[in-house]
Amino acid sequence: MRLTAKGRYAVTAMLDVAVHMKEGPVSLAEVSKRQDISLSYLEQLFGKLRQRDLVRSVRGPGGGYRLIQDLEDISVGSIVDSVDENVDATRCSGRADCQHGETCLTHELWADLSDEINNFLNSISLASIIEKRQVQMVVARQDAAESLARAARAGNKLTIVEN
Repeated sequence: MRLTAKGRYAVTAMLDVAVHMKEGPVSLAEVSKRQDISLSYLEQLFGKLRQRDLVRSVRGPGGGYRLIQDLEDISVGSIVDSVDENVDATRCSGRADCQHGETCLTHELWADLSDEINNFLNSISLASIIEKRQVQMVVARQDAAESLARAARAGNKLTIVEN
């Protein structure tokens, strides 16, 4: 059992959209740069997130993605599930046919663990993640780096003053 890159990237990208949505629709190109996730991979993930009514695309100049639901109503579990990620600790994918078509000795243990993991992921909302001080510090660092890069591309000289 493992949460693969698909689930991790989907949660990371949704969190990025959540923290930047007050500025308007968030482009996947911006998410790609900030989070170092392939743009084509993000497009695939957001297609699935859109099908599950977690995001809506906005076309045209200044377009991008918006969250459809409130931050409190979007759980990590729903995001992971939306991209077809299966968090299952059993060897048989929950079918209870792990030992020659029969339930193995530890099937219930691993099935219970899977339930606990899913309950845990479903209990965490995007809002609760954003409230964490460490997350806010990462967002501030990424936004500062993005501002510096934008200024450098524009040819502006910035002086950084340390206090």
